[in-house]
Amino acid sequence: MATEPNRTEPNRTEIIHDLENNFKQNNILKFKQLFPEVFCEDQIDFEKLKLVLGAENLASAGERYQLDWAGKTAACLNLQSPTSRTLVPCKEESADFDGTQNVFIEAENLEALKILQKSYAGSVKMIYIDPPYNTGNDSFVYPDKFSESREEYARRVGDTDDAGYLKRDGVFQGAWRKNGKDSGHYHSNWLSMMLPRLHLAKTLLREDGVIFISIDDNEQAQLKLLCDEVFGAENFVIQISWRRTDNQPNIGNAAKVKEYVLCYTKNISDLKLGKLALTEKALKEYRYSDDNGVFRRKVLLDKTRGRHFYEVKTKSGNILNGPWMIKKEEFDKLNLNQEIYWTTGGDEQPYGKLYLDKTKGQIPNDFWGIEFGTNQRGSLEVENLFKQRLFDFPKPTLLIKNLLNIGSSSDDLILDFFSGSGTTAHAVMQLNAEDGGSRRFICVQLPEETDEKSEVRKAGFDTIAEIAKERIRRAGRQISDGLQDGSEIDTGFKVFKLAESGFKQWRQPEQSDTEALQGELSLNIDSVLSEMPSENLLCELMLRLGLKLTCKVSLSDGVYFVEDEDTGGLYAFLLERVNQDLIDAVLAKHPVKAVVLDRLFEGDDALKGNTVLQMKDAGVMFECV
Repeated sequence: MATEPNRTEPNRTEIIHDLENNFKQNNILKFKQLFPEVFCEDQIDFEKLKLVLGAENLASAGERYQLDWAGKTAACLNLQSPTSRTLVPCKEESADFDGTQNVFIEAENLEALKILQKSYAGSVKMIYIDPPYNTGNDSFVYPDKFSESREEYARRVGDTDDAGYLKRDGVFQGAWRKNGKDSGHYHSNWLSMMLPRLHLAKTLLREDGVIFISIDDNEQAQLKLLCDEVFGAENFVIQISWRRTDNQPNIGNAAKVKEYVLCYTKNISDLKLGKLALTEKALKEYRYSDDNGVFRRKVLLDKTRGRHFYEVKTKSGNILNGPWMIKKEEFDKLNLNQEIYWTTGGDEQPYGKLYLDKTKGQIPNDFWGIEFGTNQRGSLEVENLFKQRLFDFPKPTLLIKNLLNIGSSSDDLILDFFSGSGTTAHAVMQLNAEDGGSRRFICVQLPEETDEKSEVRKAGFDTIAEIAKERIRRAGRQISDGLQDGSEIDTGFKVFKLAESGFKQWRQPEQSDTEALQGELSLNIDSVLSEMPSENLLCELMLRLGLKLTCKVSLSDGVYFVEDEDTGGLYAFLLERVNQDLIDAVLAKHPVKAVVLDRLFEGDDALKGNTVLQMKDAGVMFECV
């Protein structure tokens, strides 16, 4: 006998809307957890907030220290607006799609960052980005009008040579305009482009995560202030000056040979930076040896920095009173373990022994010379892979590898959402090959079209994203061929592209438009686009349920089983057909959640009702979409 469906089952349209990534709502929920008492009917009561925090702790509306610019409010609204876009797999352009843990996303990066929020929040250890430097020749993407047509866009900005409209595979990626220095909003436009991306990037970082941002003099000052606002000035770590060229032009008033790499962390109290390899100069300090190995001396007696006073007898009987750098207990332990080096003759002094095989390197400083790579070296790396020059001045892998060494550990997740030619992916694979690590990358690159008359286009690359994918393929093969002793590393990558949602989107029609209203109400009958492939729907549902793009997926008799790589929990998706045998097969796997397309029940209310009850009795969360 058929049972009545559970009346607490969520409405399908509500499910789709609830799954949308909403940056603003997530922040409100976090705030509510901290200060529930300042909320009244789900709105913030600022008068109560003043009482709770103290009015003296709230900035006045008048004079205050802040970074402001024309368009900042619009940039914040752009950040807060949810996305209805999704990502779909592109297996034919991937390398080892089913086995790799690396991801390459071909998409406008603001949309991509919004899509990744639920699945990757708090998961990324290190972000490196090399955004446009705003030199006056850059074009920025303005993706705030995704619903408009090419004609609407042309009317809005004017049909000029400085305006662009990018649509790939039928999907609008964004529109851009050249940001010339003669613009009245030259700095403002750049800041509006960066603000939402940095906020979204911060959400993806782990609490001990770091972000490195390359920049030059054009926007260094503005970027520093913006990052102080987004990450908090207290979370500033270091600003590295990097000499980007090994030669100096002799034109103009002064030669510019450096760039900057700004570094911020999500939470300074959790930060622990790694160390860099010892320089040749530092290695020369290890000129002593004993039975335990090569070592350098460590100062123990220092009249300026020493803080401890106690007697130490030298080998010849002299008494030294300090001040010592370490406590007496530690000194006695080192002496007992033969880890004290005594000078002979003259003023006898004890030194500690720092063994070379125990050192983890040296802490980074804020000036990196050409030994960390140059732009010329970066160009040669790409040229050697393609046998011709295709990209102007990409960052050298050596620079990125050193940032990886101080910003990540051997099994961390790395993100680059201004991927360019793919240097970060190349550096991650190369470093894994050198130290046996298993770092993973997510790279995001806009499919920006190459110049029709350029050598890149003549070589067959229509977009920057195509160059990046081919570079990663070639670099991966080169790295794999150079491995010794049969070792293996992950040189594959899954390709995903920006796409329209596989679910019909609710749009509020005019009350007088009865036909449109009827069409929108039909979403409750079937909210899924009929032509959408099952693998695309699976990817979208995984992202909206907070599952990562690299989760292990298996297909069994028409049922997709996805293993959550964070918790080990199993999810079941019925996207092609449903019957009692398949429901029984799903229940036998004891998944955490089962998701079924509602249209598959084809009006069989009895099967649907029984499925709801069976899932509930088995403790399986169940959703119909």
